[in-house]
Amino acid sequence: MNNLPSLTDLRLLMQVVRRCNFAAVAQEQGCSPAYVSKRIRLLEEQLGARLLHRTTRRVALTEEGERAYQWAQRILDAVEHMSDDVSSLQQEPRGELRIVSSFGLGRRHVAPALSALSARYPQLDIHFEVFDRAVDLIAEGYDLDIRVGDSIEPHLIAKRLAANSRILCAAPAYLAEHGQPRSLHELAQHDCLVIKEREHPLGLWRLQGPEGVEQIKVTGSLSANHGEIAHQWGIDGRGILLRSYWDLYDSLEQGRLVQILPAYSQPADIWAVYAAPLARSAKVRVTVEHLRDYFAERLRLVEPDARDG
Repeated sequence: MNNLPSLTDLRLLMQVVRRCNFAAVAQEQGCSPAYVSKRIRLLEEQLGARLLHRTTRRVALTEEGERAYQWAQRILDAVEHMSDDVSSLQQEPRGELRIVSSFGLGRRHVAPALSALSARYPQLDIHFEVFDRAVDLIAEGYDLDIRVGDSIEPHLIAKRLAANSRILCAAPAYLAEHGQPRSLHELAQHDCLVIKEREHPLGLWRLQGPEGVEQIKVTGSLSANHGEIAHQWGIDGRGILLRSYWDLYDSLEQGRLVQILPAYSQPADIWAVYAAPLARSAKVRVTVEHLRDYFAERLRLVEPDARDG
């Protein structure tokens, strides 16, 4: 049968559905929107059905298109798993790998780790994106989410890459001027640097202490949606900071920041989160193993337990 859809066109359909826009897909693929539209029309002719509703700004799936999209996903997954199964025998992972992380962790640690991974496995085609929002791993088509925090959706699988916690700290200059808080409730009288980042409630700090979990509402004259900005404000002496140890350890070692109330912390391990067992994908398995080794070597954090979901 010569009228079968090509795998390339099926991938293109999935990208169009995810982006809801021909122009965005064309930019990603380095081609024109007209070419993308032409390939989708050819796919529709081959299947004998209209797959998309088109407007000047967006596209949306028809009922037939929804069925085609589901089949395309199953077909491409099967082809990818076949490729992974064969390539795993050669220990040479290859193919497209889509990874997402948060801005701070992604820029400082995940990006250099992926650079080293790419040098080691040149057949991998790595696409890395950073967001400070929750990501729907399956719906948005990512293979891996490298995230901070122990809240993992029940339908996903996770492997801990590094043990980590968020701790309280401030610059010596701030403490010299405002004094060091002696209890958690005293934070309410201090300038605190509030971060709105992924799942964190704004200005509500919940910490594990000697009496269990305690909660404090904090305020301050400075807030941001980017942890690295708040980190720098902390170094500048602008307030008290609650931030992950992976981001703070160099500032603490150099004396630019000082830990306060050390009996209190917030568990925030670093996880690799994925949708299917590692045994099904050589490229995902190798990437997770590489990231775990990289974090253990570079971050000087507590060595995590070997625990696979």
